[in-house]
Amino acid sequence: MIACATAKKKFTTFWSVFDLPQKETQLLELQQQSEQPEFWSDPESAQKVMKQLSRLRNEVGSWTMLRQRIQDSLELAQLEDETLLPELEKETLAIEKEVANREFFAMMSGKHDRSDALLAIHAGAGGTDSQDWAQMLQRMYLRWAESHAFETEVLDLSEGEEAGIKSVTIAVNGEYAYGYLRPEKGVHRLVRLSPFDAAHRRHTSFALVEVLPQVESDDEIVINPNDLRIDTFRSAGAGGQNVQKNDTAVRITHLPTGLVVTCQNERSQTQNRENALRVLKARLMEMRQQEQEQQLAILRGEFQKVEWGSQIRSYVLHPYQMVKDHRTDYETGNIQAVLDGQIDEFIEAYLRANVGNGKY
Repeated sequence: MIACATAKKKFTTFWSVFDLPQKETQLLELQQQSEQPEFWSDPESAQKVMKQLSRLRNEVGSWTMLRQRIQDSLELAQLEDETLLPELEKETLAIEKEVANREFFAMMSGKHDRSDALLAIHAGAGGTDSQDWAQMLQRMYLRWAESHAFETEVLDLSEGEEAGIKSVTIAVNGEYAYGYLRPEKGVHRLVRLSPFDAAHRRHTSFALVEVLPQVESDDEIVINPNDLRIDTFRSAGAGGQNVQKNDTAVRITHLPTGLVVTCQNERSQTQNRENALRVLKARLMEMRQQEQEQQLAILRGEFQKVEWGSQIRSYVLHPYQMVKDHRTDYETGNIQAVLDGQIDEFIEAYLRANVGNGKY
């Protein structure tokens, strides 16, 4: 069976990327750690270890099972028994589909790719049009997340004066949330006939999308409480009962870096403070990673500053309809499907274009 042999070749490639011996060593170490008498003395730490242990067990088990399925199919094919062909062809198709699925996930092998993500959208220059565009992007990503069964939570939302939003921060929780969303980071450009222009002229709007991995371990980013200035204020609302009468919104300023994070979506000041710290840790980790990447790029002689105007993708509604990613040249004319959350093709095109070159 040629198809099965091809699947085996691909599988062998991804197997080396997966690095089974290392995973098995990690699995053994975590199992031994979980069996220690004092393991549950720190419940929060223990839960994290058990979560990682469960994930590794599933990973190692599923890869071992797939390897066995391929080997069994090849052995059956060598028997040249025609009565086995229908079942063998069915199994081969299933194996090909599974290998293709693993091929996609093998492209998300970065340190934080399996992590939950923080997605932030900021309206750019363009007034109401750009704020409306930011809200359109918010809807697009929420629909995309729903189609992938990711959990979403709006941590902070700043509404526009007339329409749309100035900014929004959303927690996207689920395995590989960051790996999936990382290709969306950058400036998104919209060209359309403005519904807010009395003359109905064509306008170009911009919005910035930020994607950050959520910090899973307290050891990754340590914040000195003395480096923080925490202010509280009354949450903005649409009016009536939605307006908070107490200072529940929280603004945290990280004094050494000048980073400012606000959260006001929860009715509890404590919850808003916790969410603001989550976002701050993610931004500090991203800042540290960017500094490291820039230093390496400077050493290689390839550093180039990315400015606001360098959009990664254009969404054109007029005079024609097209969505085009400027990094991969992938494009589609079905712009409504894209705005309804069907962006997987753009994500996959970016991942495939950047496999093995250190950009991902």
